[in-house]
Amino acid sequence: MMKDKISLVPKSPGVYIFKGQKDKILYVGKAKNLRNRLKTYFQKHDGLDMRKSAMVRLITDFSYIITKNELEALVLEATLIKQHKPRFNVVLRDDKSYPYLKLTVNEEWPRLEVTRRIERDGSLYFGPYVPAQSMWDALSFLRKNFRIRPCRYNLKNIDRPCIQYQMGRCDGPCAGLISSEEYKKIVDGVRLFLTGKKGDLINKLEKEMISFSARLDFEEAAKIRDRIEALKHVWESQRVISPELGDIDAIGLSSDRSDVVFDVFFIRNGILIGTKDFYIRDAGGLASGEVLHSFIEMFYSKEIIPPSEIVTRVRPDDAGNLMAWLKTKKGSFVEIKTPKRGKRLEVLKMADENAAQVLSDRKTSGHTEVLRQVKEKLGLPYTPRSIGAFDVSTTSGTESVGAFIYWNNGIFVTDMYRHLRIKEVSGVDDYAMMDEIIRRTLENIGDMVPDLIVIDGGKGQLNKAKEALEASNIIRSDNRQPMLVAIAKDPDRAFLPTSEIVGLEDRSPAALFLKKIRDEVHRFALRYHRKIRDKKFIESPLMKIHGIGEKRRLKLLRNFGSIEAIRKASAEDIAGLKGFNKKIAANIVNALRREDNV
Repeated sequence: MMKDKISLVPKSPGVYIFKGQKDKILYVGKAKNLRNRLKTYFQKHDGLDMRKSAMVRLITDFSYIITKNELEALVLEATLIKQHKPRFNVVLRDDKSYPYLKLTVNEEWPRLEVTRRIERDGSLYFGPYVPAQSMWDALSFLRKNFRIRPCRYNLKNIDRPCIQYQMGRCDGPCAGLISSEEYKKIVDGVRLFLTGKKGDLINKLEKEMISFSARLDFEEAAKIRDRIEALKHVWESQRVISPELGDIDAIGLSSDRSDVVFDVFFIRNGILIGTKDFYIRDAGGLASGEVLHSFIEMFYSKEIIPPSEIVTRVRPDDAGNLMAWLKTKKGSFVEIKTPKRGKRLEVLKMADENAAQVLSDRKTSGHTEVLRQVKEKLGLPYTPRSIGAFDVSTTSGTESVGAFIYWNNGIFVTDMYRHLRIKEVSGVDDYAMMDEIIRRTLENIGDMVPDLIVIDGGKGQLNKAKEALEASNIIRSDNRQPMLVAIAKDPDRAFLPTSEIVGLEDRSPAALFLKKIRDEVHRFALRYHRKIRDKKFIESPLMKIHGIGEKRRLKLLRNFGSIEAIRKASAEDIAGLKGFNKKIAANIVNALRREDNV
């Protein structure tokens, strides 16, 4: 059936979308020839890597979008991946934008501000600064030494300076206290500083100092002298890589059989202004060129201005279209290079070494080590990398709710949290409730079934969870069934499907971690249960009466003052209100009497 559908796909450039159960998007890709590319996934001897082979087993359908050319397909692919974050694409979970310093040279009186939004408005942008502290240090220095205006006011509507002038942080262009020529010198100094042109800025300031001295204005000359000294001190503290490098991003790469780490060095005007590492799970089996292409596509689809040059150890797949796309984002040519010698190669080696260190640290410390200890403590067949947990909260079988939480790659993933009201079980039956919430949740989360499922409870809840898993007929990409454990309190202990009981009172990292998972799902379930219970408690009985909307409910409360007073009122009293009649009044009286008798 899939092959028949592929035979109808045109041989055009475009984007294809693979879907799994419940139309959940598994993967987004682009192709120069859609039909030929799709065929490669479903041939018997296709030579797919393990990641894609696992994906193909989950595909239930696909769709596609035709584009005019490969470049348009690349742009659309990046947009769809960013929007849907498909499981089998290389996705950057860190979707934060990075800060820039923006010099508004398009304004009559330019200002310097922090922004995370890049616009084609004629302003000059400097960055990105990662981490941001170096940017705040630079901004503080510039405002103190160059007194460029920090406000965003429309200066045409202001005739006197604000407190920034009184504090000596602005020269008061709003009140005409500085000429446009003098203010332009300030702006030029800020621009030269941010572009790293030390010699030009120092020469410019020294000429101004000599000029003031010649006019016997020694006070202004001393201020400029102090500014020059401050500039020299700041530049000495900057990590200069090599002035001739200009603007480049060096992308380091390290991988093992499962995971990949990228480490980006941001070099502007030959100065290292920041670094950022990205840890990507389950991408180690992909070819370096493919995973690098995906990373560049995802990274530069953010609010970020590409540099003139990107250096990498290997050439990414489809580099030509990547460079064409980057050119449209920057507004000028961007080149992707794989240096073989010189300063660029030295910088790239440093980035590679940093990436390798990050990968090693993640594998040997932190949550990775804790997960290894969990595997040993519970005797699990493999180390879990994702964990889901279930809990039920009820009060004597009323307002019963279930909760599910999800932990992955070191963090609680709140987007995957679920809470459910119990629908199929009445009365007190914790085991049946657990069975219901597991079945309903697994149907909802599709292919994101965790490696390890934690049940807040004991042996009975564990057995019900096991039955629910078997009845759900889960298909995972790795063909492995989720592992199960139940964690009980007083004392803290773990129940395993093998009937073994493992104590968790030893305060080991593994025990503390498992209890943290259990406590988080208990907290989430309890919070939802309280919300439902409190809502019922404060809910007005009038809201349940047919024919009583918000306006009539408020009118009743205004006229009678309280629910108790309405209960004591006669049908005639209620029917006499504007907007009411005998039938509505009778409904109200009867409904409130029934509630009294419950």
